[in-house]
Amino acid sequence: MNDKLKPLREKIDAIDAQILQLLNERAKVAQEVGHVKAETNAPVFRPEREAQVLRGVADRNPGPMVSFDVQTIFREIMSACRALEKRVTVAYLGPAGTFSEQAVYQQFGTAVEGLPCASIDEVFRATEAGTAEFGVVPVENSSEGAINRTLDLMLQTTLLISGEVAIPVHHSLMSKTGSMDGVKVICAHSQALAQCQVWLNQNYPNVERRAVASNAEAARMAGDDPAMAAIASEIAGTRYKLGVIKPHIQDDPHNRTRFAIIGHLQTLPSGKDQTSIVLAVPNKAGAVYQLLAPLAKHGVSMTRFESRPARMGTWEYYFYVDVEGHVHDTGVAKAMAELKDQAAFFKILGSYPVSLT
Repeated sequence: MNDKLKPLREKIDAIDAQILQLLNERAKVAQEVGHVKAETNAPVFRPEREAQVLRGVADRNPGPMVSFDVQTIFREIMSACRALEKRVTVAYLGPAGTFSEQAVYQQFGTAVEGLPCASIDEVFRATEAGTAEFGVVPVENSSEGAINRTLDLMLQTTLLISGEVAIPVHHSLMSKTGSMDGVKVICAHSQALAQCQVWLNQNYPNVERRAVASNAEAARMAGDDPAMAAIASEIAGTRYKLGVIKPHIQDDPHNRTRFAIIGHLQTLPSGKDQTSIVLAVPNKAGAVYQLLAPLAKHGVSMTRFESRPARMGTWEYYFYVDVEGHVHDTGVAKAMAELKDQAAFFKILGSYPVSLT
């Protein structure tokens, strides 16, 4: 067996040496790019450029490696090279171990400085103040719908959406001992409790459920108190030394959460983009229908339509709309111009590359 393995291992070692050399050659070119960016005060992170690279390697991938794994490797390469220019700081809903932190690494790679925040509001404040260059906030869940606090803050902020990432959300029930013996309270974020409601009703209908700031916070609390169990990711469970009682307890096996990347950056077209807007209509019959007519007129597809109360004491609403394309695209630009003229309120939240997953 060793005689057969030895030449194969020697071949792998030789290939690894070539990969290492090429990685460092790429890093040197990235440093030159960084010098040019510094001269022109260009941003270190360009989401549209990285999206193009990741789509390109997937398109050119001959196998046998699957494209998702190839993209993961190249994302880390770009992240490490980017860190040679500057290590980007990214704010997210903490503490460490949340799905928001997972979304940070899914978008930026691991060569970044994560800034855990106590609330979604704090993520916005840290990014607006420049404490972090970017923030990552949840926008919607496939089971529970829109994250209303994020939508309300997007209405008020000067920040723009510069990217999105969707990740699968798998919830596990965990405790310090790995069992429910002595557990009196199950803690989780309110969204997670809702996403596991059917399973909890069937298995632990009489155990108190307590909403906390995040699933990772629930895991931290359960790590300190054996009378508590937490619903969280297994990553959070590992971080806080919890034992898994039952994995994948979410009611929807395909449960996913979509996150927005927010910052001051205005993203350029990548070739496969999405534009998010928020608008309000005059209070008259047919106003919503008339407002959306420019999208059809200019061949722009709408992918999402969400309403939120205006909170002005009257029955008025803001409408959050996602459309295919970038504001620099001719059809989208014309549609946006007409919408702006017709709407009682109009705001572009950002144009950005669509999520790769």
